Amino acid sequence: MAAQTSTDRLMKDLRAVLEDAEALLTATAGQAGERIQAARARATETVKAAREALVDTQEEVTRRARAAAKDTDKYVRDNPWQAVGIAAGVAFVIGLLVGRR
Repeated sequence: MAAQTSTDRLMKDLRAVLEDAEALLTATAGQAGERIQAARARATETVKAAREALVDTQEEVTRRARAAAKDTDKYVRDNPWQAVGIAAGVAFVIGLLVGRR
């Protein structure tokens, strides 16, 4: 669960960086000069590639999460008493850790 939260936060941060970069490119569209145009072209390509990579990564993370959920569901259905025992053990450990504080 913590890994998913970190992944979600990272994806959100990357989207924000891409949006800021796109806004910067739009704001500098009227700037003249060969070097500025070349820099804008490189930045535009980089932003485009980053956005595509972000979409691909997000799809891969979603696919893996669904596969893990499906595997977990199958395990719990095939081994209900073991799943109950594991859940009880985890709850016990969490109770011990919380009780120490």
